[in-house]
Amino acid sequence: MAEKNKDKSEETFEVMDVVEYAKKQRWWNKIFGENSGPVAEKYNVATQLAIGGVSGWCAGYLFQKVGKLAASAVGGGFFFLQIANHTGYIKVDWKRVERDVNNAKKQLKLNAEKPTKEVRTKVDEVQTFVKKNIILTGGFAGGFLLGLAS
Repeated sequence: MAEKNKDKSEETFEVMDVVEYAKKQRWWNKIFGENSGPVAEKYNVATQLAIGGVSGWCAGYLFQKVGKLAASAVGGGFFFLQIANHTGYIKVDWKRVERDVNNAKKQLKLNAEKPTKEVRTKVDEVQTFVKKNIILTGGFAGGFLLGLAS
């Protein structure tokens, strides 16, 4: 507790030059807060952007190719299922399919209300990684979009 009899002229305050403090702060710290910024401080911004961009482009390109292949496989499967159904090779109980789909929808609605602890933990880890590696993440996002477009 402070003494009531203490003279106010004896109090000392630290003067802080806000302009100098702001000049020392990095731009990503100003935008995203104190906990942001690259963990690997030994790499400069250009290197981090290049690494993020190249890895993002590779991931986007692979995602595009695998996505097309998966869409073709699923679409082709439905196509062949319809052909087999119409030619009489198989009989599909569409009422049962509809009932099963509705049950699956109900289960998804029940489980979608509140994410599990594991999901929340992973989301927190991803958010922390993105904040601490904002330059690398930005390069990855740009490269990923370029990879999808190519």
